[in-house]
Amino acid sequence: MKIKAVIIDDETNNIENLQLIIAQHCPDLQVEATADTVAGGIEIIQRHQPDLVFLDIQMQQESGFDLLTALPHIKFEVIFITAYDKYGIQAIKFSALDYLLKPIDIREFKLAVSKAENRIKEKQQNRNIENLLTYVKSGNREPKIALPTLKETVYVKITEIVRCEAENNYTTFHLRSREQVLVCKTLKEFADLLKPHDFIRSHQSHLVNLHVIKSYLKEDGGTLLLENLQKVPISRQNREMVKLRLGDLGYS
Repeated sequence: MKIKAVIIDDETNNIENLQLIIAQHCPDLQVEATADTVAGGIEIIQRHQPDLVFLDIQMQQESGFDLLTALPHIKFEVIFITAYDKYGIQAIKFSALDYLLKPIDIREFKLAVSKAENRIKEKQQNRNIENLLTYVKSGNREPKIALPTLKETVYVKITEIVRCEAENNYTTFHLRSREQVLVCKTLKEFADLLKPHDFIRSHQSHLVNLHVIKSYLKEDGGTLLLENLQKVPISRQNREMVKLRLGDLGYS
């Protein structure tokens, strides 16, 4: 599981140094964005919904604490990185995962990141259990999926989803109502979640509800024609798997 991270520091060389350390020592971390001001940090946090934030404390006339108090909800882990050792008590009050001094000690940094990875994975497992319990308790009601957008979290019935399309680190959900919902998560995260509900990854960038497929077209090496007459490509490596799944559901 890739852990999404952002870096917020007012000095470019500190950001570059941290990116280099992460690239060399933390393969499971993916730096989504960086910022050098509190306002910029808030913007990238809202846009990318990171799992982990590397946060400088003293930034010109502002501080990392100003950033945290400005956010309505803190759903990510925080590792403070600072050149000063006088902020430790405040960092503890903000429930920081760890507190590292510059220059960064690689061993301490790797330990902090390892702690973050374990806590993030634990939180993810808890969310999966909560989703499962909600699904079990729903009885005959149709299960829903939570789609976090930049402005809100939208709850959609799984049967209302026609297809999902990837674009970099974003996913667009196409619904039966023709509404589109842009979500700040990768397609892979939803592919695993929706697979038990008869969704199939026809292509690296496309996830399709098998129950909205009208026909299998042989053009361009294989294309799915949907009930709304949209066409979805099938990659060469997924062609046989798609045919097999369609056959299992009686489409062949």
